[in-house]
Amino acid sequence: MSMMVTGSAGFIGFHVAKTLLERGEKVVGYDNVNDYYDQDLKWARNSILEGYDNYKFYHKDLCDYESLEKTFDQHNITRMCHLAAQAGVRYSIDNPQAYQRSNLEAFTNVLEVCRHKEVDNLVFASSSSVYGGCTEIPFSEDYDITHPISFYAATKVANEVMAHSYHHLYGIPCSGLRFFTVYGPWGRPDMAMYLFTENMLQDKPIDVFNYGNMKRDFTYIDDIVSGVISSIDNPFDYEIFNLGNHTTVNLMYVINKLEEALGIEAKKNMLPMQPGDVEKTYADISKAKNMLGFEPKTSVEKGIEHFVEWYKKYHDLI
Repeated sequence: MSMMVTGSAGFIGFHVAKTLLERGEKVVGYDNVNDYYDQDLKWARNSILEGYDNYKFYHKDLCDYESLEKTFDQHNITRMCHLAAQAGVRYSIDNPQAYQRSNLEAFTNVLEVCRHKEVDNLVFASSSSVYGGCTEIPFSEDYDITHPISFYAATKVANEVMAHSYHHLYGIPCSGLRFFTVYGPWGRPDMAMYLFTENMLQDKPIDVFNYGNMKRDFTYIDDIVSGVISSIDNPFDYEIFNLGNHTTVNLMYVINKLEEALGIEAKKNMLPMQPGDVEKTYADISKAKNMLGFEPKTSVEKGIEHFVEWYKKYHDLI
């Protein structure tokens, strides 16, 4: 029996696949390795996974249903961890078709293959973006999410509703995970932590939106992985979980800690709020604690240290 991890060359998918491999699981990775950000970084992640004998990688697109079905048959896949998606709130403003294809069409194929192959558990990625303009914090899974403020968020809301319909109709066990601002080693170059570090080291200004009046529930990758793995190991009929650090940190504080870790004072380009962005995120994780045993352990201060250390090593700066 095997486990499929889609988006295995991506940030979270790579870490989840690696953790599963390290405990002896047979993992089938599935990723189209698109060019949304640096493909070399994706291939570098994948090369680490390919060092494990119990890993098999398919450079395929989830929109090709026949290939997906064939892969399931070849490997007797019984569990699915679907982490592939077109990410990014701002990118969705200009490129909605990419989200229609990667987040809606691809997810339909994931649901269909899980239905026909009778998987034991489907764990899939949602996002804190679904909370849109919610002002009451911390964000609870019980909140109304029917008013997303970006198309990216709208596709994630759709994924949750689509999964619910498949559970209702076909009994597929599903858990949707709303990730809150994930960062850490092997992170995405399009996200603030990576962008800020890169620009600061190149003596370039960093873009600080909403004039720095932003707060985020920054969640370290190891903590996220622990929640994902627990969701894989504990199937539910249909549940949605917040996975965050259960704290909200001012963006300027994060920049300050990056300055300390890098020994560089950032040049700041203060800008207004971007369309589709939210001012504050903060996860209520009581449900994940109770049902998954989820307990984030990494402070943002320590997490930034780990990220900077990895960044310098990966880019041969030490």
